[in-house]
Amino acid sequence: MRTEDPDLGTATEEEALAETYNGYCVKCREKRDFTGEISETNGRRMAKGTCPVCGTKMTRILGKAHNAQG
Repeated sequence: MRTEDPDLGTATEEEALAETYNGYCVKCREKRDFTGEISETNGRRMAKGTCPVCGTKMTRILGKAHNAQG
């Protein structure tokens, strides 16, 4: 998946995945893509952001494939 922005040029796939995640919104009861940042809690990496529709906080626990330690 490649994203293109006329102002910024072409972004690579890694850059697009680094900020957009797919998670479950409990309030909307649907899976949605959200923009977030990576944080670490109790030794687990997770993406935290807000639902673009209702504004509820969303989290997604990242698997070992996203983990820099291997």
